[in-house]
Amino acid sequence: MMGDIAPDFVLPSTGGNDFHLNEQLRNGKLVLYFYPKDFTSGCTAEACGFRDEFSELKGSNLDVFGVSRDTLQSHQKFKNEYSLPFELLADVDGRVSRLYGVYNKLFRMANRVTFVIGEGGAILSVTKNLFSPGVHIDAARVQSRK
Repeated sequence: MMGDIAPDFVLPSTGGNDFHLNEQLRNGKLVLYFYPKDFTSGCTAEACGFRDEFSELKGSNLDVFGVSRDTLQSHQKFKNEYSLPFELLADVDGRVSRLYGVYNKLFRMANRVTFVIGEGGAILSVTKNLFSPGVHIDAARVQSRK
């Protein structure tokens, strides 16, 4: 998938507006991280890791967006509980997770996969690791320096 053009999509966002990938890419490259579920230990560690690195990533013109099958209401509680400075996207039907090849049919949720997408829509990196959320933040940090 690296080097491919990221599939465009629109999803509801905790920011109050729909997130449109191609429109967002006009603002620079971004991290699109898929995660299984709000409020679980690994997902909380990952979200807090992105929160803690957000200023550095944003300063390198790299925005962050999290995606899971949870509802906007769940996302908003999760975002508020952990003071997440980035938006969460509600892929309730799993359509976008399937589009990106990260949908886990057995558990009916997204696997933990992080994409860094360049301004032109090219996928710059893909990180897959269900059990070590920190490697996703590290991969984003590496891309922010390029």
